Amino acid sequence: MGARPRKEMQFVIIMAVPAKVIQLMDKSGAKGVRRVRCKIILENSSHERTILRNVMGPVRLGDILMISEAEMEAASIIE
Repeated sequence: MGARPRKEMQFVIIMAVPAKVIQLMDKSGAKGVRRVRCKIILENSSHERTILRNVMGPVRLGDILMISEAEMEAASIIE
């Protein structure tokens, strides 16, 4: 039997930004999607920024979330 060709491993590096949950807002759906307000935590930034995000699963005030796309705000899925 011949040797199989090796597959190349491709890695994608996603820079995640830490954000602290400062407010729990709405909850909807059977999966427990929750809308939270987060404050971006950056060491070298004097500008404080807060964004809205949709979070699946359990979340509490003070939790740290690793956000992969810190520029996007959450769309309103809760009506």
